[in-house]
Amino acid sequence: MTSQILDEAYQRLHSTGPEFGGDEEGNHGLTNHGPMAAEVLVRRGYEDGVPGWVNAYLPRLEELPGESDRIGEETWRDALGTGRRIGDWTAYFRRQVAERPWRDALATWWPRLLPGIAAGSTHGVIRVSHAVRTLLAGNESPVAVSELAHGLAFWAARWRPLPGAADPAGDRDAGAALAAVPHLPVQSGMIAHRIPKLADLPGFAAAVASLRPPVDDADVPAQLAELVDAATVRYLAHGHGSPVLLVHTATAPNAVLHTLPVLPRPLWTPSLHAVWAASAAIVAMYEPSAALPREERPAPPAVANPAAEALERAAAHGDEHVIKFTDTAVEAYARSGDPDTLAAAVHASRLLAPRPGR
Repeated sequence: MTSQILDEAYQRLHSTGPEFGGDEEGNHGLTNHGPMAAEVLVRRGYEDGVPGWVNAYLPRLEELPGESDRIGEETWRDALGTGRRIGDWTAYFRRQVAERPWRDALATWWPRLLPGIAAGSTHGVIRVSHAVRTLLAGNESPVAVSELAHGLAFWAARWRPLPGAADPAGDRDAGAALAAVPHLPVQSGMIAHRIPKLADLPGFAAAVASLRPPVDDADVPAQLAELVDAATVRYLAHGHGSPVLLVHTATAPNAVLHTLPVLPRPLWTPSLHAVWAASAAIVAMYEPSAALPREERPAPPAVANPAAEALERAAAHGDEHVIKFTDTAVEAYARSGDPDTLAAAVHASRLLAPRPGR
């Protein structure tokens, strides 16, 4: 029954584009979180509320454009990062996953898309990961496989490399490396306007390089988990600077962590490098220099099972970012036992307005 509910949500949402509210080129829009939030709600046991949640969310969205200029093996490179071709990319990836196993399509395209992991404020890789989690849970229905195609298409259409990125070569753990990231002196404008400024930000490349590199590929899952945990806790002190964008410092590496099982091992270390640089870039572009005083930070749920309470609150709150960030925070709490991970989820729910209508 849960697979059917999620498939129905995917089916309804696949007629909509991955962004809405942008200009005629598809720029400066907001991201369609519908499929990602629906996946979390179903996986966490709140499937009964998904149809109503989708009902309330759909009116905000825009229709997915149709295919206008076919993308092929000889032309895909020229189409990378072209947002107005989202319809072409979606049609292309629908063909890809129809013609061969979805794992093969993902393994082929992951390294091609990885240098542009900042695509759509990292929503490309995040949407791909939520689709992979559905597929790995045993739901390989045509509409679930199509959701992976939609995620890959969004990533390709919004593909954007980061300037100033450097491979980790230092000795800092994730928390210390995040704390070392400098901030843009002027944090204004859309993300597309901020990213180029990283090339001239003193200390940015050095901070990215300061992270301890993995010992080998087998060390990558633990390092990604460490990054997720550290970024989640850091949101508690800094999330007020940009409540929406800063959740992705944790949810993007969590997306890569959950996709590792279906990726060839040689892709694991480059994936860590890429998503770490993306998380550091978001910190540089959106994090405030001043941390929220400890006495002003919320506490975790004061109940016997605070993780379950956090999820219950997120589902009732209804905001898509709160739902996805709480999902990540609960995983971080399960690993670390740090109550600040759940307090960070509470913080997000206070910073972001609830979305009634479920």
